[in-house]
Amino acid sequence: MILKFTKLWRHQKLTQNQISASFARQFHHLEVIKVPLIDYVSERPDIGWSKLNFDGFVKHKSGLGSIGGVVRNHKGDFLLGYSEPIGKTTSTIPEITSLGRGLDLALENGLYNVWFEGDEKRLLEIIANQIPVGPVEIQRRVKIINSILPEFNNYKMTHIYKQGNTTADAFAKMDHRLNKPCIWRVRPPKEVLRLVQNDADGKIYRRTIRTRSN
Repeated sequence: MILKFTKLWRHQKLTQNQISASFARQFHHLEVIKVPLIDYVSERPDIGWSKLNFDGFVKHKSGLGSIGGVVRNHKGDFLLGYSEPIGKTTSTIPEITSLGRGLDLALENGLYNVWFEGDEKRLLEIIANQIPVGPVEIQRRVKIINSILPEFNNYKMTHIYKQGNTTADAFAKMDHRLNKPCIWRVRPPKEVLRLVQNDADGKIYRRTIRTRSN
């Protein structure tokens, strides 16, 4: 697929919500769906292509953000990974910054056929369709990314569920322990070694969603 308030209510509102929730449960049930962690089993990149999975992270209390991503080849072999702090930020900035950093690294390492994949569907739609929406900073970064993309021979982008983007997520969160920009080549750090291997082996992750009953 090309392209993924908190408030206290008074007793009366809570009661209404409880009734609504009870009513909704009569028409919905939980369904468990098996989602490949990364689509390397059913949708491996073609020979000569690489896949970039990227993610961003913001610590709720401090507002400090970090980015991370992982690049692998058509066999699922690890090519490079990155993790970097970006200071105080808002939720969407890390995602788009992570993508931009990943694209730069791909070009720097001679990778010109890249399939990039993230779990923010709306962001991918904005980039793909060059939609002029959101804060000025987001628009600026989208323009930068769209100026980088023509440097690739071929590229495509897809959305992946967050549960399937666990390795990129781990790289993004790793910086809060490292506190400095890091790049790994050939061999991933031990903190994500198991995740990288699981992705290459096509391990299955179960995702629970609500669906309407018949």
